[in-house]
Amino acid sequence: MSDAAVRPATAGDAASIGQLLHDFNTEYDDPTPGPDKLAHRIEQLLAGGDTAVLLADCGTARPGGLAVLRFRPALWSEALECYLAELYVVPAMRGRGLGRALMNAAMEFARERGADYMDLGTAETDVAARSLYESLGFSNREGKPDGPLNYYYEREL
Repeated sequence: MSDAAVRPATAGDAASIGQLLHDFNTEYDDPTPGPDKLAHRIEQLLAGGDTAVLLADCGTARPGGLAVLRFRPALWSEALECYLAELYVVPAMRGRGLGRALMNAAMEFARERGADYMDLGTAETDVAARSLYESLGFSNREGKPDGPLNYYYEREL
């Protein structure tokens, strides 16, 4: 079990968040605009109110992980929906329950904000993340044997 303190980030945490997001993308060979641009964007998103970031403080110089939450109005109810945009635990801090602590805090934070639903995406190959999400009650909605496979599309505008 983790003894990390999970807390909501403030604008003063933007540099740490930018570095964590940069490290996350670098670890998985995804493009990154760099920690400074990410920090600036996080400042903007936090100020807008539709984004929240939770940080796992582990008594180290920088947070051990983060969860980025995006809130949107629900179409089918008056509640909010919450999208888990990112969940990242620093490699040296893995295996200590930080991911679970961040997820539990994220779900509670989302409920307190008025969300009644949380969705997320993860890679098929990220077995550890999939196992965590499923252990927390998330259901895989794609590729069910009794239903059609859903596809996710995107494009630049």
